[in-house]
This record gives sequence, structure tokens and C-alpha cells, in this order.
Amino acid sequence: MKAALSLLVAATLAGCATTPTATTPQDDFFAALSARCGKAYAGRLASDEQADADMRGKAMVMHIRHCTADRIEIPFHIDGLAEDGGWDRSRTWIITRTGAGLRLKHDHRHADGTPDAVTLYGGDTADAGTAARQTFPVDAESIAMFTATGRSVSNSNIWSIETTPAGFTYGLDRQGRHFRVAFDYARPVTPPPAPWGW
Repeated sequence: MKAALSLLVAATLAGCATTPTATTPQDDFFAALSARCGKAYAGRLASDEQADADMRGKAMVMHIRHCTADRIEIPFHIDGLAEDGGWDRSRTWIITRTGAGLRLKHDHRHADGTPDAVTLYGGDTADAGTAARQTFPVDAESIAMFTATGRSVSNSNIWSIETTPAGFTYGLDRQGRHFRVAFDYARPVTPPPAPWGW
């Protein structure tokens, strides 16, 4: 009788055991960024193209400002680029989960908080990527926006975000264009004010 009761208890406990849920590279990427939520880091222009001359040597800060289970908001601040010569707080990178992967959108605002004419453009992941790097080819909605606003040169954009133990890198690539900004996780800074319009 005792043996039968022990077997019943063991079987019941085995039925309650949970198996670890497998994660995807995108889950791991999202978790790595979320783990730094609330923190801000100093950075710099890491590419060297004439198109980015106005950013060369400028102080930069990225702030993993707000995170939920499905969304991460990362404002990108650049000193000396605002009309008054102060910090440009117009840009926020927004990463969200979709049914098929991850999506990157760019929220652009003016200093008064109103949306820029070109805002919320971006793309969705086309593959699993890695836990450290995800790429986002331009989506159809963004292509339509770029075309309508005379920016069709951006219709082949591929954006990338990398997060490693060393730091965070944001990139933009297309034919003849390779933009990079890099932020050092060893250089945390005081979180900046909210981006414009937020």
C-alpha cells in the first residue's frame, strides 16, 4: 500500500514539473535589451561618411527608457544638433514583438513635440538573426512614405541593432550608405530628459 501511494505521489509530482521553454535568438535579443531598461549610455559616431559630418565628434546618449513584455523604447540624443545648438532629442527607436518576429520603427518629433513629416518608418525582421544582432529590412509602408516625400533613396534601407556585453550599435545600410553609432555599456550616464513629444 505504501509503495503504491509513493508511486502515486511521484507520478503526480512529475505531472506538475515544468519543462524549460525554448527561447529563440529574438527572445534572447529582446531580453538582453530589456535587462538594461532604465539605463543610459554614452556613445559616438562609428562610421566615417561625409553625409554624417554634422554628427562627427558630437556627444551622444542612448537611453533604454521604457520596456514592456512586447515593446522597448530607446531615445537617441545628440548634442549640438538642435536649432538652438543644444541637444537634439528628436529620435526614438521602438522595437516591438510581432507574430512573426521583431519590428523596428523610428519615431521622429520636432522640439514642440509634433511628429515629423517622416516618422514611424522602419521594418520587420526577415530571419531569426542572433541573440546579439537583428536586422530590419525596410517595409512597404516606409517605402511608400519615402517615395511620397522624395526620399526614395531610402527604399532599400536595412537597419540593424546589436547588443553585446560590450555595448550597443545602431546601423543603417543601403547601396553607398553605411551609418553606425556605437554606445559603450562600460560608460553609463545619468538618464537624459524625455525625448521631444514624450
